[in-house]
Amino acid sequence: MRYWMRCWRARSRQLGALVVVPLVVLLAAACGNTTLPPAAYTPTPGALPAFSHVFVIVMENRGYDDIIGNTSDAPYINQLANTYGLATQYYTVAHPSLPNYLALIGGNTFGVRSDCNDCFVNAPNLVDTLEAGHKTWRAYMEGMPSPCFVGDADTYRQKHNPFIYFDDVRTNPQRCQNIVPLDGLGPDLTRGAVPDFTWITPNMCHDMHDCSTRDGDQWLSQQVPPILASAAWKQGGVLFLVWDEGTDDNGCCAYASGGRVPLLVIAPGGRAGYRSATPYDHYSLLRTITDAWGLTPPGHAAEPASPPLTDFFAGH
Repeated sequence: MRYWMRCWRARSRQLGALVVVPLVVLLAAACGNTTLPPAAYTPTPGALPAFSHVFVIVMENRGYDDIIGNTSDAPYINQLANTYGLATQYYTVAHPSLPNYLALIGGNTFGVRSDCNDCFVNAPNLVDTLEAGHKTWRAYMEGMPSPCFVGDADTYRQKHNPFIYFDDVRTNPQRCQNIVPLDGLGPDLTRGAVPDFTWITPNMCHDMHDCSTRDGDQWLSQQVPPILASAAWKQGGVLFLVWDEGTDDNGCCAYASGGRVPLLVIAPGGRAGYRSATPYDHYSLLRTITDAWGLTPPGHAAEPASPPLTDFFAGH
């Protein structure tokens, strides 16, 4: 404050008179700084259900038209899309994979433009937000050799695990132990021990990256039913099924240019068979999760260009 006042006194002497405007604007202009501190973020009360649990599954490298309507290769996904909610104008952020994964939990790509294994990030992220709101979390990675594993192994790829890239997750032993192999999900569902927020990354075949659309669809037809049969989902939960990037550079909103992909909003309290033509992107998905729990979303997810998916739950 002393710095600001010195700046203002010096500037006012140059002007020879005071102009009646808000003090913070006056000080900023006097000191040559027109960037004001952001206002505190406040989610819209009641705009979304306060989900009991959130599940997120991220698939790979398919455009919207590769999946929706393709009942021969993706019958199970299309069944889900017809039964629950589908965003028809949902866009990913960038190419290749990793920037999209970082965006989904960090609200930013952080300048990452490749699938690098050593481009770690020191920035706020969804884990910080969840823990600040007293929410539990776990990330299940298919093919991961052991909890908190760093690097690639067989059909597991680090680039599809955004949690390991954030310094305050990877270097914190307690947090890092929440990044675990997928084998633990089934038992956790059965004994009612899944956390508030559950992230699921398939391996390089089951996510459709290295294998066919049909392979991914069949995998989902085995993995999704136990989630939908769990108390965690039935009693006010939601499952978001999304693809990391599309097959073109189409985009929307303010930041998305990674192609149009399907986003399925699978919730017992959602609008059955609903299709939304509202433009959304990965930051909208992140904001939906945090807004539902009254938390502050990181990065671009807090901006007006990233609206939450409230229309899927209208009248809840």
